[in-house]
Amino acid sequence: ADCRYTCHQECRSLIQLDCRRPGQCQSQLSPESTLLPPRSQNATQTVEEEKPEPPTIQEIKQKIEKYNAKVTNCLLMKLNDDGTYTGFIKVHLKLRRPVTVPAGIRPPSIYDALKEVNLAEMTDKRTSFYLPLDAIKQLHISSTTTVSEVIQGLLKKFMVVDNPQKFALFKEMRKDGQVLFQKLPLTEYPLYLRLLAGPDTDVLSFVLKENETGEVEWDAFSIPELQNFLMILDKEEKDKIQQVHRKYERFKQRLQQTLKEARGKPG
Repeated sequence: ADCRYTCHQECRSLIQLDCRRPGQCQSQLSPESTLLPPRSQNATQTVEEEKPEPPTIQEIKQKIEKYNAKVTNCLLMKLNDDGTYTGFIKVHLKLRRPVTVPAGIRPPSIYDALKEVNLAEMTDKRTSFYLPLDAIKQLHISSTTTVSEVIQGLLKKFMVVDNPQKFALFKEMRKDGQVLFQKLPLTEYPLYLRLLAGPDTDVLSFVLKENETGEVEWDAFSIPELQNFLMILDKEEKDKIQQVHRKYERFKQRLQQTLKEARGKPG
């Protein structure tokens, strides 16, 4: 009567209420008026109404025409008959740590790409190296291509055999002179974000970076991979310590030189 508590019929026996006035709910309201039937259709409709309506084919067509009008190169978007569309995105690779690749394997050729030959499966030997900082890879994808598929496609093109969970795709935006990064969920569609933002990469660009440590599922990695992580972290820690030592050593030398010069001046 007071709180108007509702629940599903099958949950009724599990509910324990600390009513202020016991008995009032049973006396004034019948079970039929307080309990919702299982999988209420009304509840389902309410949730569906809260979801944003997907754009129509006509709206997509207008957005693509507006997008292509701003393109200064040949990287246009193309609308298909089924309402999907294809286009290009550029991904900046900003990886601070080495990646694992097959050892002694030649780079994939156009023939390998067309035949979908996976050269990484031809050897068990592995080696690690650093990808060029700020390397850019251009991908031709569909409107149905997810962030997860983009990450896997990038790793395949560079023959990286590391677990895809080690990496994350971010969108980079510039606002008020600041560079902002936002991690994209694996189910997001990058081409749709590109379509909304337009072709200008200063407005929006995509960046592949290492995944945040707190979100990595470490159980998914093998013992050698985990040991390799520890070696990399140990090296990074030592390099950081040396940088700090050098910084304050230079500061100490300048301070001593300033004091030495000050002693010879009056006042």
